[in-house]
Amino acid sequence: MTGENAKKLCILGTRGIPARHGGFETFAENLSIYLVKRGWTICVYCQGENGGPSLRNHRTVWNGVNLITIYPFTTGALSTIEFDIRSMLHCLGSKQKLLVLGYNTAFLLILAKIFRRFVAINMDGIEWKRPKWSKPAKAWLYMNERLGVHLGDRVVADHPAISKYLQSICRRSIDMIPYGAEEVVAADETILGRIGGEPHNYFLCIGRIEPENSILEIVKAYCLTARKEKLIILGDLSKASAAYRESVIRAANGKVLFPGAIYDKEVVWTLRKLALCYVHGHQVGGTNPSLVESLAAARPVLAHRNKFNVWTAGSRQFYFDSVESCAAAMTDISTNGEATSVAAAAALEQFRQHFTWEIVLRAYEDILYDAPL
Repeated sequence: MTGENAKKLCILGTRGIPARHGGFETFAENLSIYLVKRGWTICVYCQGENGGPSLRNHRTVWNGVNLITIYPFTTGALSTIEFDIRSMLHCLGSKQKLLVLGYNTAFLLILAKIFRRFVAINMDGIEWKRPKWSKPAKAWLYMNERLGVHLGDRVVADHPAISKYLQSICRRSIDMIPYGAEEVVAADETILGRIGGEPHNYFLCIGRIEPENSILEIVKAYCLTARKEKLIILGDLSKASAAYRESVIRAANGKVLFPGAIYDKEVVWTLRKLALCYVHGHQVGGTNPSLVESLAAARPVLAHRNKFNVWTAGSRQFYFDSVESCAAAMTDISTNGEATSVAAAAALEQFRQHFTWEIVLRAYEDILYDAPL
């Protein structure tokens, strides 16, 4: 299918845009704006707050993107499933291609098949293997992972390791397209004063306060030695389990700052750009958005050593696999200016070669344009 009729796309699976939450929302926002500028008609489904205006869907246009907000009646995990079901049923009422972000409700692709809609699906990470999920949740994710990889017309992985894993399941071609980011070129130093940091005199960590993100290990490593730098951790402590939250707080000293979860783009950009180093403790996942965004800020990275992080950040960054090795790396970063300068330059080079939005979004358009409507 070619011509203008080929340029109709519906994006499902996110909380919606403008982005206020995580990586999928930021990606959906950037892809939507990019495609609209290139002549596409784009519709994005957005999840409204529980208790919204009944069954009526709210329609708006934002930056040329058609937004349809659906208000679930249910709460918690059920509200997301309800939102996904209603989004899919609604979008099947018109002829357009579908891009599904995540596979948590991939069983709905059966409906897309019945209605003969083209579906590209981004399979995210290997969610069912994450230790934080209960056995019923793991079973649900496992089932939907299998359905997604078999029912999608084009299946996208954001990391070579994820692509290899998916190929082992379905023995089919997988499109490998990583996550993208915008290069951080400016920062407002006055923002740091409100948080308690000084330029290039703090380690920065961003992520959910949970074991698989190594938050406790990072705090312990930082506190093993008296340091002139502070440690700033962006994440919502209130959403951590009580036991883990207390462990993190007990391990921290007075120079560990917890400003909470911050979604203001300018604030986060400033914190990334002016950090001495970004500390990334994520142990699972594919191309992690926060890691890519720190590369885009041209700052050294100290990351948990695993296949996901090493491929993303490259061989010229710093890595740890224990509290002790993390502490030693922090000391090296603090005292070895030459090594940190090399790592900072390597971070920007890695970003520009692999993770700019132009590279990522063009790859998605190539997949979507030639697909049948």
